Amino acid sequence: MTYPHPKQSHDEVVCTAGVTQTGEWIRLFPVDYRYLPVEQQFRKYQWIELDVRPHGYKADARKESREPRLNSIQLMGDPISSARKWQARREIIDRLPHYTVKQLMHLHEKERISLGVVRPKRVLDVEISPTDRDWEPKYRQLFQQLRLFREPLPLRKIPFEFRYVFECEDDDKPRRALITDWELGALYLKEETRLGSDQAAADSVRSKFLGEICRDDKDTRFFMGTVFPHNTWIVVGTFWPPRITEHQATLF
Repeated sequence: MTYPHPKQSHDEVVCTAGVTQTGEWIRLFPVDYRYLPVEQQFRKYQWIELDVRPHGYKADARKESREPRLNSIQLMGDPISSARKWQARREIIDRLPHYTVKQLMHLHEKERISLGVVRPKRVLDVEISPTDRDWEPKYRQLFQQLRLFREPLPLRKIPFEFRYVFECEDDDKPRRALITDWELGALYLKEETRLGSDQAAADSVRSKFLGEICRDDKDTRFFMGTVFPHNTWIVVGTFWPPRITEHQATLF
């Protein structure tokens, strides 16, 4: 899930990417996740059932996009465990096609494919760029309007943008991709409270998303998707199980 963003036709929205049991990517939008009843608030790596419309929201014609019927969401058991070197999660993710960014861009032009897994050849950096500290005036006005009907949940804007700098096998120069993962935003807010400093919190996020997620002993992949309606690819999530050797693989 991407970090929540205010939207004038909804309280707020997140873009949610997942896979079906047959291994097909699906994008659910719009989802006002924090306003869902607790019994419908699914977690990462958790199977759910729900009804979807056979098309994306409004003009979204990307191949994987579906408009969800949110009141139909049912949780199907607990989230999939990370035990035994993420074995159960690997059994799902390893079966999915893996691409380079260049290949995904070609597939978007050809087939409107807009979600995929990228295993970077090398991750060079996480760049940090300051951005506006508050939402645009139209969104601040939206929060005021919401108070006429119900008290909106606090939604902090992250005052930085974070980008992975990485290389794929078929690249001749590094790529930069914005990271919109909700987990990154949640980590930043937690660290800002703990450390009492914007910059220290941003540095802590970089330490996690580069120094831990992309360590040499991790088999790091990026879940990537496009920014509608453009063929611009961003990182919407990370997958970073322990790297295993062929010998270790036979043990599992």
